[in-house]
Amino acid sequence: MGTMNISLPDALKAFVDDQVSRGCYGTSSEYVRELIRRDQMRLQLRDLLLAGAASKPAAPADSVYFEGLRDRVRKAGARD
Repeated sequence: MGTMNISLPDALKAFVDDQVSRGCYGTSSEYVRELIRRDQMRLQLRDLLLAGAASKPAAPADSVYFEGLRDRVRKAGARD
């Protein structure tokens, strides 16, 4: 595992320390890793949304489409 040192203003360091002291994270490194993972997921979602927006629709989203979705949900619920 690589190591990275970062400098934070006192207010941000206090915030990170508070998150750790509340028991949300074991160490400040865990907190920073979690933030980086969330940012990676956010960027991945953004890329997927942009790709979807740039793609051509597979089917029109009309009343027939939505009724089909409702049927699938009903059938899935009946199996539970």
